[in-house]
Amino acid sequence: MIEDKQMGLIDAAPAGRCMVVIPCLNEAAHIGGLLAWLAGSAQRLDMLVVVADGGSTDGTVRIVEEIAAQEPRVVLLHNPLRLQAAALNLAVAAYGHGFDRFIRIDAHGGYPDDYCDRLLEEAEATEAQSVVVSMVTQGIGAFQRATATAQNSRLGNGGSPHRAGIRGHWADHGHHALMSVAAFRAVGGYDESFSHNEDAELDFRLRAAGYRIWMTDKTFMTYFPRASVGGLFRQYLGYGRGRAKNILKHKAVPRLRQMLPLMVLPVVAGALLAFVSLSALIPAGVWVAACLGYGVWLALAERDPYGPLAGVSAMVMHLAWSAGFWMQLALSWKRGATAP
Repeated sequence: MIEDKQMGLIDAAPAGRCMVVIPCLNEAAHIGGLLAWLAGSAQRLDMLVVVADGGSTDGTVRIVEEIAAQEPRVVLLHNPLRLQAAALNLAVAAYGHGFDRFIRIDAHGGYPDDYCDRLLEEAEATEAQSVVVSMVTQGIGAFQRATATAQNSRLGNGGSPHRAGIRGHWADHGHHALMSVAAFRAVGGYDESFSHNEDAELDFRLRAAGYRIWMTDKTFMTYFPRASVGGLFRQYLGYGRGRAKNILKHKAVPRLRQMLPLMVLPVVAGALLAFVSLSALIPAGVWVAACLGYGVWLALAERDPYGPLAGVSAMVMHLAWSAGFWMQLALSWKRGATAP
């Protein structure tokens, strides 16, 4: 959780009332271009840009230091805990008392040129304590493009509003973009025990405290998914664990679009009983057919050549998310069973 302390760093902050925080780790290929893109907005909107680095070893730190030496609006903050949640907490603790709001920018994403302007306009117009955005996924290589197709479809996102880019509305959750420093501090910041799903967990506490979250339709972010099966599986394994941890912490009831993927791991595990009865293969077969069939439909109906492969990406995502969820439940049960 965030600690509200001075840390002796606030003297570097300009007089502006909004800052940008960029959590990053080994982003040498992107950080220079991202800071160049932000330079105009930082100047125009009088913003400080805080790069919270989690121990990069690929030259990211050197790039940021060189830019910061020429641009006083850019500062480097070392994040020894490495996690994104810790990066945001540390940045707000160090610099937050000089600003009313902060904008979270992911180092490995794409943004419209007026992204920060639109967020600030929406915060002023709605008086929301948090402004969140929808996310459009794009890929470059074949597997990454197929994964993007899956994640942009109901097969991969279950109809999640922050993936769909619908009209502006008051929301329970969305991709974090802008937040009130006062509201962030009031609820204790991000829970640093969460490596994934920390944004949804914070949104739960914001709503419980009476703060409002606005899903804007005036801007969006572009996300680039994992480019390998292994990377995608590990990512969604973490997402599943984070969702389970969130539900356990707040005693919440999973939504239907979250409950359906939960059945994937039991269905796949049940297929191992095929040596007893071939009927054990039926549930897993239905799931595989549904994913691959949806992928073929995407290829035909939307003329997407990556549709069939998107079905495979969706299967990886479903299985990993389900496995992560059940893994976290098992670990929590074990800890509870062994507690004195």
